[in-house]
Amino acid sequence: MNSTDSERLLNWASGGFCIGNVAVRNRVVLAPMSGVTDAPFRRLVSQLGAGLVVSEMTASDALIEGNRNAVLRIEGQGTGTHVVQLAGCEPHWMAEGARIAADAGAQIIDINMGCPARHVANRQSGSALMRDLDHALTLIEATVGAVALPVTLKMRLGWDDGSINAPELARRAQDAGVRLITVHGRTRCQFYTGSANWNAIRAVKRAISIPLVVNGDIKSFADADTALRASGADAIMVGRAAQGRPWLPGQIANYLKTGRKEAAPPLAQQFTLIAALYDEMLAHHGLRIGLKHARKHLGWALDAAAATTGTAIETLKRWRGSVLTSETPAEARTRLAQAYDAFGCGASA
Repeated sequence: MNSTDSERLLNWASGGFCIGNVAVRNRVVLAPMSGVTDAPFRRLVSQLGAGLVVSEMTASDALIEGNRNAVLRIEGQGTGTHVVQLAGCEPHWMAEGARIAADAGAQIIDINMGCPARHVANRQSGSALMRDLDHALTLIEATVGAVALPVTLKMRLGWDDGSINAPELARRAQDAGVRLITVHGRTRCQFYTGSANWNAIRAVKRAISIPLVVNGDIKSFADADTALRASGADAIMVGRAAQGRPWLPGQIANYLKTGRKEAAPPLAQQFTLIAALYDEMLAHHGLRIGLKHARKHLGWALDAAAATTGTAIETLKRWRGSVLTSETPAEARTRLAQAYDAFGCGASA
């Protein structure tokens, strides 16, 4: 048995796995989500037990130009293993973007070939690359050749139902040096409609020998079990289900290791988490952008709090409206505490 095999077995025994020479502590990854997984949110999810957290998709050309938002997106202090996801359509820009990310402290570079958004696909980036695998491979080869870090790839099943080519792209990516594949179980043309097809991802598992991550519609302990079993994947990626529930990826990771199903944290702890996240987001983005950016996180947190306590929908709507229309941080903090009080927390006591 060689050292790589030994490391792999050791990490599986402890509930984790390896991406190249980088050890991941468990089998749950937070998905990259634009406008959501900024550094403050990733820090929190990592602290609450996720094995890996991935940055928001960052345009490689914007990063090279020094765009402030792009630079902010790749910040990774305190997020555990620092993973930067890049998007682009030109090999040169992908390579240069990877070098900049590596110089900024990235430990893994993830390539986005799965984003379905029209403004991304129309620039021949994201999931649009699944329509031209030869071109996609030029971007992969350029990125892998640019850095000494592990490079990973996130994709969908294909562009549409008539072009399910994820297994082929995964195999060719592995041959080009990619060290992990993540597949969202929908085509690009599905966007987020219907249900993720975890069974279809099994064909990707058969095509590669590197770790595979299954993504799409994983919202619970039962979903995690079913997705792993259906896909044959080595790990799962949690996306939208973590919005307002930053503890969920860590809880699922612990469940996969121990079989123990944890309830949502007590309401007082939920309030402490969202209040601290709010302040951190304002500091990270600056007041003007931070107020707008953090507002959606407040809304998701209130949804989670109401679900925890069984609060009536009318009460949730009333307090949601009050908090999200606050015009200053002080007003938002006060109304947030009052909302949690109304849900039974005693936050403003």
